[in-house]
Amino acid sequence: MIGFLRGRIATRRPPALVVDVGGIGYELEAPMSTFYALPGTGTEVTLHTHLVVREDAQLLYGFATERERTLFRELIRVSGVGPRIALAILSGVSVDEFHRCVEREDVAALVRIPGIGRKTAERLVVEMRDRLQAAVGAAAASLPADASGAGSTSGQNEAYGALLALGYKPAEAGRLLKTVDPSVTATEELIRQALRAAAGR
Repeated sequence: MIGFLRGRIATRRPPALVVDVGGIGYELEAPMSTFYALPGTGTEVTLHTHLVVREDAQLLYGFATERERTLFRELIRVSGVGPRIALAILSGVSVDEFHRCVEREDVAALVRIPGIGRKTAERLVVEMRDRLQAAVGAAAASLPADASGAGSTSGQNEAYGALLALGYKPAEAGRLLKTVDPSVTATEELIRQALRAAAGR
């Protein structure tokens, strides 16, 4: 099992990134909560990781904090929730917000996350209630946040692609991006504002 990676960010195209560790490029997928905390391309980063081994692939997931990885691992144990839905949840709400949704049995808030239907949301509330109380959350060492990377002319396209990868339909992704401040060009900020619009915040 790969517990963490420390290396230089080679590429970042949400929700995917490549980390160069000693000349070897590790491909990972990460929730948007992690992307918001990542430094710029070419900068060293440390990510907590989780490896999923399937018959046809080995998939590596990266997280800025131990709490994010812990919640991810708890989520994929829930029936009907795979890594893609778990990433969508962590991209749509913070760890603390998810805890509050479960504690308050706020199914409506969970349903607003792409890929989460009412039955899945209700199952999450029931199955996660006890697990969250036992989940490890003490060591929550976040990476230094630096979401001020230079804007890219392809920011809108990258943000659109990221929203599709997170489960939004093309029309919905386009509509959400239209709600973003036109002056915003950085991919991560475009995605952040679009997700806030989707959540009604």
